[in-house]
Amino acid sequence: MAAETVSATETIDAPAEVIFAVLADPAKHAAIDGTGWVREPLDCEPLTAAGQIFRMAMYHAKHPEGGYQIANRVQVLDRPNAISWEPGYDTGDGSLSFGGWVWRYDLVVSGPGNTEVTLSYDWSAVPESIRQNFSFPPFPPDHLSNSLTHLADLATR
Repeated sequence: MAAETVSATETIDAPAEVIFAVLADPAKHAAIDGTGWVREPLDCEPLTAAGQIFRMAMYHAKHPEGGYQIANRVQVLDRPNAISWEPGYDTGDGSLSFGGWVWRYDLVVSGPGNTEVTLSYDWSAVPESIRQNFSFPPFPPDHLSNSLTHLADLATR
């Protein structure tokens, strides 16, 4: 079985708490994104607990509508060590459905004022019905490294 997770790691010259604060702010996600798909937050409240939903406006040229919205559900919020969320969508009947892929950031203090950050994208829980229509991961390999570079820029300003 092929790996169903990709990740990248970068040491950022900032304390874990500062980096975590950037990640927990949906208003910063478009600036972090390495693909250019994330546009703007539709919910601007900071992320504070597992189970919290935050919506984002997105754009992808291959999406049937171009612009669309996602509803992310926070899975892990362990300040300042880890944060993750699973993207989903509104089914039209007031409920949400999630596709099985997860974004996760793990932060480990690596020295005074330095933090090693690992960004992972895991699609191991994606059902076969979705895999038949999409390839995973749906972005080029440098996306994760680009995102970490953007995160570093934001955290060290």
